[in-house]
Amino acid sequence: MSEAHRKVGFAVLLMLGATLCFAALDATSKHLSQTYPIPMMVWGRYTFHCLMMLIFLAPSMRLQLIATARPMAQIARALMLVGTTGFSMMGFSMMPLAESTAFLFVTPLVVVILSHWLLKESISGAHWIAVIAGFCGALLIARPGGALNLPGIVWMSLAAACYAIYQIQTRQLSPTENTVTMLFYTALVGTVSMTLAAPLYWGGPMPDWTDAALIASLGIYGGTGHLMLTRAFRYAAASFLSPFLYAQLIWAMLLGWLFYRHLPDLLSVAGIVVIAASSISIALVERFKRQA
Repeated sequence: MSEAHRKVGFAVLLMLGATLCFAALDATSKHLSQTYPIPMMVWGRYTFHCLMMLIFLAPSMRLQLIATARPMAQIARALMLVGTTGFSMMGFSMMPLAESTAFLFVTPLVVVILSHWLLKESISGAHWIAVIAGFCGALLIARPGGALNLPGIVWMSLAAACYAIYQIQTRQLSPTENTVTMLFYTALVGTVSMTLAAPLYWGGPMPDWTDAALIASLGIYGGTGHLMLTRAFRYAAASFLSPFLYAQLIWAMLLGWLFYRHLPDLLSVAGIVVIAASSISIALVERFKRQA
């Protein structure tokens, strides 16, 4: 096997590991949300992520870790990810993992629409077909009588909207900003904002050692997942790796069944498949467009 093939294989393994971390974060937050306020978990997710980066990256990168030409844009982007985390945790607390995760994965479809509106990017007929199909898949999952409920759908819709704006902002910043610096700003802004807001939500039962470790694990899962994701893109093209992000849907189904004894019904599975296929087709269209 050539060195190039080994790098691609390693990149795929990193992507699968990253999506497992993200699914584990969601499953753990769902468990903790039955006892503790969601903002406390958002604080834990970003604080321990920030600590990981300070421990492992700050000694070598030093001031490069925070060097940016667009600090306000970095902060705005980070706040969108904080919103995504909080809103999605609210949704996961009310609904099954697999269906909620799939509903969040309509984000690439929203990005297509926002890219046309905000970035003036041209949208082909194939893009619009994928968008329409993807939203039909979301309707299959969110249908009356399904596993989702209206409050949960509202929270996940807000999460998807924040995540779409976050991705648009990432597109705007990535040509000139360091990827690791962008990742650090998300952790730093999340930590500072949720710490400043702590008097508004801190209360209720204090976590024991086990639950404290689980809250800390949210930051470890998030930080490790994003670091693996960043490293994967060093070894293979984003257009090739993007479809592997949908492995998170499989991990979510497995963890939902393992810890919560829930499996999606056939219509929900059909909706999940349609959303994944629609979003993957958009990634493939973008790949072929760059190669043309």
